[in-house]
Amino acid sequence: MPMLIPLTLTVPGTGEVLCPALLADGAHLVLVDCGYPESLPLIEAAMAELGLSPAELTEVFITHHDDDHMGGLARLCARYPRIRVVAGAEEAPYLTGARKSLRLCQAEALQPTLSPEARAWGEAFCRRLKAVEPAPVHQTVADGDLLPWCGGCRVIATPGHTPGHCSLYLPGLRAVVTGDAAVLEAGTPAVANPQFALDLPQAEASLQKLLALDADCWLCYHGGILRR
Repeated sequence: MPMLIPLTLTVPGTGEVLCPALLADGAHLVLVDCGYPESLPLIEAAMAELGLSPAELTEVFITHHDDDHMGGLARLCARYPRIRVVAGAEEAPYLTGARKSLRLCQAEALQPTLSPEARAWGEAFCRRLKAVEPAPVHQTVADGDLLPWCGGCRVIATPGHTPGHCSLYLPGLRAVVTGDAAVLEAGTPAVANPQFALDLPQAEASLQKLLALDADCWLCYHGGILRR
């Protein structure tokens, strides 16, 4: 029976909560996004609570190249090398290291505008982004592509937060996995960190695009599940 299974990862030290998704259908076990570089033990523990292991994963789908979504990808692939990585074609070069992270470019450009107090935090953020290890991408996808997960999983281009951001629509489960195209803030869907969206009008349009889908639930990486 096809299932969408939310995971809950609480980041040590900060208390930040991340909500990756598992898509399970008997033939495939797919993890959507995989947290920070240090998140692998959290994923292993969360899956173990469900009687599962990352060794059973067939694919990992990465919505975009921010470090809280793909930072742990290299370590996950190194430990479990049978996993195939799937990502949007526009995001793939940033995952593999062929192109410099757009978030790092943005952070470096903002540094001169920061106050002395904020500059130290900005420098630490840049160092964190530079430390993210590149990872392989085995399959690239584009808007409208249909993946054979959970009876048919459609790729939805949701640019704005990053140019190549993609979300997933599972009509058979009446569910959407939003990545950062939608977040929940006090139970209300919103654009993720609008001040840092690389194209805010696109991000706002992508949020409305997801909310207009014929679905009963939206799993947001930040905030959890929104139900109609």
